[in-house]
Amino acid sequence: MQAHAVRRALQRGLSDEEVHQTIRTGTVIESYPDDQPLPSALVLGYNGDVPVHTVVAYDVTERRLFIITVYVPDREHFEADHRTRRCKPDE
Repeated sequence: MQAHAVRRALQRGLSDEEVHQTIRTGTVIESYPDDQPLPSALVLGYNGDVPVHTVVAYDVTERRLFIITVYVPDREHFEADHRTRRCKPDE
């Protein structure tokens, strides 16, 4: 994990393994194919009953996944399904 993602995960009480598990079992809910330097995506996974959002970037050439940040979605920004934004990121 990147240093920022590690800090965020620790602040939220998540271990590396818990973050990796939420990615392995999660679902891509938003895709950002035009992000630079690498395409990225927002993954929704669960740590027990707790929803976890992880932003990841994927280097197809090197076959490497980079964890950008990790957070628990809140009701201010997401609907109760934890998938639907209350407003778009650029609004």
